[in-house]
Amino acid sequence: MTQPAPTPPAQSAPTQAAAQGLPRTLTRELPRHEGQTVRLQGFLHARRDLGGVQFLVLRDVSGLAQCVGSGLDLPLAESSVEVEGTVKAHPKAPGGFEVQVTAFRVISAATTAPPVEIPKMDWHVNPETMLDYRVVTVRGLKERAALKVQAELVAAFRDHLNTEGFTEISTPKIVSAGAEGGANLFPIEYFGQQAFLAQSPQLYKQIMVGVFERVFEVAAVYRAEEHATSRHLNEYLSLDVELGFIQDEEDVMALENRLLGAIMVRLRERCAAEFTLLGAQIPDVPAHIPRITLMDARRLVSEKYGHAVGGKDLDPEAERLLSQHYAETEGSDFVFVTKYPRAARPFYTHADHNEDGSLNPDLTRGFDLLFRGIEITSGGQRIHDHAMLMDSITSYKLNPASLEGYTEVFKYGMPPHGGFAIGAERLTAKLLGISNVRYARAFPRDRHRLTP
Repeated sequence: MTQPAPTPPAQSAPTQAAAQGLPRTLTRELPRHEGQTVRLQGFLHARRDLGGVQFLVLRDVSGLAQCVGSGLDLPLAESSVEVEGTVKAHPKAPGGFEVQVTAFRVISAATTAPPVEIPKMDWHVNPETMLDYRVVTVRGLKERAALKVQAELVAAFRDHLNTEGFTEISTPKIVSAGAEGGANLFPIEYFGQQAFLAQSPQLYKQIMVGVFERVFEVAAVYRAEEHATSRHLNEYLSLDVELGFIQDEEDVMALENRLLGAIMVRLRERCAAEFTLLGAQIPDVPAHIPRITLMDARRLVSEKYGHAVGGKDLDPEAERLLSQHYAETEGSDFVFVTKYPRAARPFYTHADHNEDGSLNPDLTRGFDLLFRGIEITSGGQRIHDHAMLMDSITSYKLNPASLEGYTEVFKYGMPPHGGFAIGAERLTAKLLGISNVRYARAFPRDRHRLTP
């Protein structure tokens, strides 16, 4: 904090100008009011006494303002306060301006000191403490920046899909069966019956393709997965898309390509300050995001990096290495991994075709999108033929009766369709370089956390 010019003692009550209705000024607006009297309202972010001069930093929704005065009865940090004073240019103050206080009022005093010093919080130190006291630590500038970016990301998602003729829908979050065969579900008691929290709106958004042809949803989904990693949540915000009358999965990937481009444009326009604060860069989205089949991807990371991939999918290290390859060779932070084997995709994923047009029972038209070393999207073309769908359900050893509410619609002329889902928190974390996805949600839920 900087040494100001001497200021007159502050009054303990609002001045006549405030009483006459001096409008509230936000901290970001101070440059427009140099030499004028303003009234700020916000939280006491930091305070310091220096040789009879008092410094306080006020935080409001738009940023920080350094205020200087004397004789102030300052409350505990995070109290809600009001400051009135004259705006003066000061090159070392936040934003280049400070307020010389002439009146100060406590709006609502904190009764307890914050458990951590908000201005000094660091995501890499005591993460559990920061999450345990999330009710107050979420006020931190970095925390707020991450949530602001996510809000704009979601708004851009909605806006772009609206321009492409999509309709927003709302689907049940209490369901009788899982969208992906019943695995990883949270059971609940529902008036004497067993029900579950929805792990995906997948089945419903497919049904709604028969209504609006192009639909999307922004809503929480629930996964009862026993993960305790920096990349998983048990409740997260899913950005779901489904569209009908497609040729194949290429139409779906092309839509997501356009959508991501629009999201990044909005983030550049509205979140430059947040990215600067977090030292992050908004990526360029290629006009045509690179594609590679899963088998070719596994071969590439094995031959180029000596990393052998087991199982049906890419492991986290293989995702990181594949992303590194495309960043280095094509300058792309994004890569689509396509042609997943049937065993690695849900029962409703459409089989791929051979060159002669026959179905390939071993491969699907499913894809993932990797961004900076992590999967942010799973998608593909869905089965739209009723007989093919019933065969798939049987081959996956699922109970057809438990899926009747879903399969019924495919008796009535469903068009070829496909879609994808983006995890909002995971995308936010990777955009901002946040190492733990829990910091990309205001109040995260993981296997150990039900509060706050």
